[in-house]
Amino acid sequence: MTRMTPSEAFVETLVANGVTDMFGIMGSAFMDAMDIFAPAGIRLIPVVHEQGAAHMADGYARVSGRHGVVIGQNGPGISNCVTAIAVAFWAHSPVVIITPQTGSGGIGLGGFQEANQLPMFEEFTKYQGQVDNENRMAELTARCFDRAISEMGPTQLNIPRDRFYGDIDVEIPEPMRVDRGPGGSKSLDEAADLLAKAEFPVLLSGGGVVMGDAMAETIALAERLKCPVANTYLHNDSFPASHPQWTGPLGYQGSKAAMKLINKADVVLALGTRLGPFGTLPQHGMDYWPADAKIIQVDADHKMLGLVKKISVGINGDAAQAAQALLERLQDRELVCDANAEERMSIMHAEKDAWEAELDEWIYEKDEFSMEAIAEAEELPGDWLHPRQVLRELERAMPPRAMVSTDIGNINSVSNSYLRFEEPRSFFAAMSWGNCGYALPCAIGAKAAAMDRPSISYAGDGAWAMSMVEVMTAVRHNIPVTAVVFHNRQWGAEKKNQVDFYGRRFVAGELDGGENYAEIARAMGAEGVRVDKIDNVGAALKDAIDAQMNEGKTTVIEIMCTQELGDPFRKDALSTPVRHLEKYKDYV
Repeated sequence: MTRMTPSEAFVETLVANGVTDMFGIMGSAFMDAMDIFAPAGIRLIPVVHEQGAAHMADGYARVSGRHGVVIGQNGPGISNCVTAIAVAFWAHSPVVIITPQTGSGGIGLGGFQEANQLPMFEEFTKYQGQVDNENRMAELTARCFDRAISEMGPTQLNIPRDRFYGDIDVEIPEPMRVDRGPGGSKSLDEAADLLAKAEFPVLLSGGGVVMGDAMAETIALAERLKCPVANTYLHNDSFPASHPQWTGPLGYQGSKAAMKLINKADVVLALGTRLGPFGTLPQHGMDYWPADAKIIQVDADHKMLGLVKKISVGINGDAAQAAQALLERLQDRELVCDANAEERMSIMHAEKDAWEAELDEWIYEKDEFSMEAIAEAEELPGDWLHPRQVLRELERAMPPRAMVSTDIGNINSVSNSYLRFEEPRSFFAAMSWGNCGYALPCAIGAKAAAMDRPSISYAGDGAWAMSMVEVMTAVRHNIPVTAVVFHNRQWGAEKKNQVDFYGRRFVAGELDGGENYAEIARAMGAEGVRVDKIDNVGAALKDAIDAQMNEGKTTVIEIMCTQELGDPFRKDALSTPVRHLEKYKDYV
């Protein structure tokens, strides 16, 4: 036991958990602790808006595999973080949000910046610690950090501002990490039996493969099964794209090859995935999920097993250890799928080749609305670019080891077809929360965790405007990133619904104000480049990455795109309008 202040106990517990970077905005509520961050080796990175801070903490955690930490002033500073913590929850990111609160003596009196901060985050945290007694500061701080790792998600530490002061006797707890296993031997044996009898197995590689550092084990198991491998939705980094058995991602605007191949499966091994509903919806006109296949689901959270899809075997285990245990059970065993492996591989390669050829030829959208938008673009200054053509050029120019974060929106969602990665912890999206304004701050957090890797964000002009002020954070604190902005002057995802379901009655979807985001970037101290010729897309990305990696410069690449649109984002949620009142009769 050592005599210290609660602020010192708090900071020493952060140090014990390896915290070197935090994101937030300074505030009086935690200033006594903040005063000693620097001598403890902790850098507080000030942001422009607290939502950006929490997104940065999320990106930092996803890349590093360690905690991302966010802190802010009580009340409005903390409430600004709710949306970003929800993203981290659905991404299973070990983010710890520190929420200093109104002093305990004034709670309930309606004082300045007073709020009840625990209910705000209840739905989106795995654990909430409340420091009602300063003698428990180190204990509760440590528990929040432990639970963020063991529960695979955000935790909240709520500290009334007066609890940072005083004198206490403290022993700083050592971090506690749970050693996960491969799952029960009975379920592993049953899964191995199903795989041994499978004629056309398909492996679905999910986020658990990334978070569990299970890539090597997943590759080895896939090679033993000689099966196609698909990525789960928004986990394009869960299997290397250069591997001959990779077929691409499922889900919205994913790979037709992956969809056609999983449709043929008699056994699907869903490794490290909750099989979320949005990632298995029909796409490209195909209801591809195999209705009669046996499903083996592996997830570290037993509550996810069989939650979304009916499964034959559920394995509650770590992805890496479960894959290794299955491989050991299959290694020397005769498999039915060995006999037709050559035929299966031939089918797989044919589907992949056909999909790549289709992407090469799929330069523009061919529906009536898009064709009109293309014709209109011909009358605009410059050569306005087709989004798919741009995405293909960006794919070809993508540097090795690139990290890419994508915002929500039409063009960004279409990028699912084009983003390929060779290593895990490379692709980040807002997951099931699907909020705008995510990509840029996430890319900054990712870069802060891996300064040796290129960090790139994709955003449409609508989402970009929500978070572009964080360019100043990147510039001010020497965390260089490259931001690609698809400028098509509209809220594309929702506008597509108005095209398909609401008779092209465009309400609140237009963003045509003549903005020049390259100029705005330069005003914030970054480099700004506007691209309106297809031959300049790849060169612009390469130049920006060179400036990022060799000169420490942040660059915003503004790409002028036509208003053509991909498939509707939420086709499952809409239907043809019905109107009963006479005055609305024409609005169908």
